Amino acid sequence: MKNCFIILAAGKSERFKSTIPKPYYPFKGKPLYLHSIKKAIESKKFSKIVLVVNKKHRKYIDKSLLKNVSIINGGASRSESSSIAVKYIQKKKFKNVFIHDAARPNFTISLIKKIDTYLKKYNAVVPAIDTVDSVKYKIKNTISNINRDNIYLTQTPQAFRVKHLEALQKKGSGKITDEASLFIANNKKIKFIIGEKKNLKITNIGDLNQNIVMNYGIGFDIHRLKRNKKLFLGGIKIPFHSGLDGHSDGDVIIHAVIDGLLGACKLNDIGSHFSNKNKKFKNIRSNIMLDKILKITRDKGYTINNIDINLITENPKVSKIRLKILRNLSKICGIPLSKINLKGKTSEKLGLIGKEKAIACEVIISVLNYEL
Repeated sequence: MKNCFIILAAGKSERFKSTIPKPYYPFKGKPLYLHSIKKAIESKKFSKIVLVVNKKHRKYIDKSLLKNVSIINGGASRSESSSIAVKYIQKKKFKNVFIHDAARPNFTISLIKKIDTYLKKYNAVVPAIDTVDSVKYKIKNTISNINRDNIYLTQTPQAFRVKHLEALQKKGSGKITDEASLFIANNKKIKFIIGEKKNLKITNIGDLNQNIVMNYGIGFDIHRLKRNKKLFLGGIKIPFHSGLDGHSDGDVIIHAVIDGLLGACKLNDIGSHFSNKNKKFKNIRSNIMLDKILKITRDKGYTINNIDINLITENPKVSKIRLKILRNLSKICGIPLSKINLKGKTSEKLGLIGKEKAIACEVIISVLNYEL
């Protein structure tokens, strides 16, 4: 594969007016830049992804989310950052390079594939849309009308043969606002294709236009205790004479969290995702199950807001294991400890739980969904 995907995120974010720089501002449950990386990976069109950042903003980067992504420092301008990135990939001998602005999270994988198809025939492929607005042009104090039928609003990603782009960047043409401008300034041909109306560039914080919806879900699970089996609660191995009997490791806390999360996101129940009739889930660790469900819910734009847990057991005592469980759930779910609460309840010696023959758990969970 001879394609490289470069994401430019090195701007100062001065117009964005936020304490969090624009590329790292949360959008639909994850940082703005991460949407572009995710789509580039899912397109399966690139053997290399490069994220170009402002070195002053590196503290905002979560490297655990950027496996197999190269992170480099950009320059003082967009054109300089683009040039630095192209020089960086020089030795990799890529044939084509896609250059994209991190501030455009709403492009589709279909657009990537469309550009890639045209790139087999052309040296430069740029998506563009027309404008429905009336357009004026000012020179000094003179304002003139422009025929909007002749207006091209260019978008990213823009794709080029590396050798052609590199040659033009070396030649230089002053400050440019995108790579298409560089080709136009040097009278080089560009294949313009129809872009996407939703592929808008985020400039101001208001451009995010996020409608935040909160949903709630209830989870419940109960398992019998079984002698000489390991006990797992909240993904932590707990010293105890018995473990929970189940198709998986029987972790009632995580099972209840999963069911609550699925309920809040309207994604059926735990059994529909991990059937006890499927042998591959036999003795599976429940934290692995939760990881899989979190990926599904995040991909659909959901993020956990709060988890409230009642663990119903005579023994072990919740007070002795609470902090370990909270810390582990915080790590798995990627949310602060302050967003999770764990309470211990008994059944006053009544029933299976009261006789220390079972443990149950109930959960209420709230999630946020970010919609355009």
